[in-house]
Amino acid sequence: MSDLAFRPWRKSTKSDGGQNCVEVSDAVDGSTMLVRDSKDRSGPVLTFGNAGWTAFIAGARNGQFDLT
Repeated sequence: MSDLAFRPWRKSTKSDGGQNCVEVSDAVDGSTMLVRDSKDRSGPVLTFGNAGWTAFIAGARNGQFDLT
């Protein structure tokens, strides 16, 4: 992954500027997505390939990760 070039980090346009935001960055070649906590930019980063990112987005849209 270290040889990949990534676009700048960005937040969702739906972010309200509150405390619960994540940022994403994608590889220029489209092969990888990165996700990090916007409050801890030097903290851990989740890495997704295309299939994993597609499954993650589908799960988020379907409420799979919602807290009850």
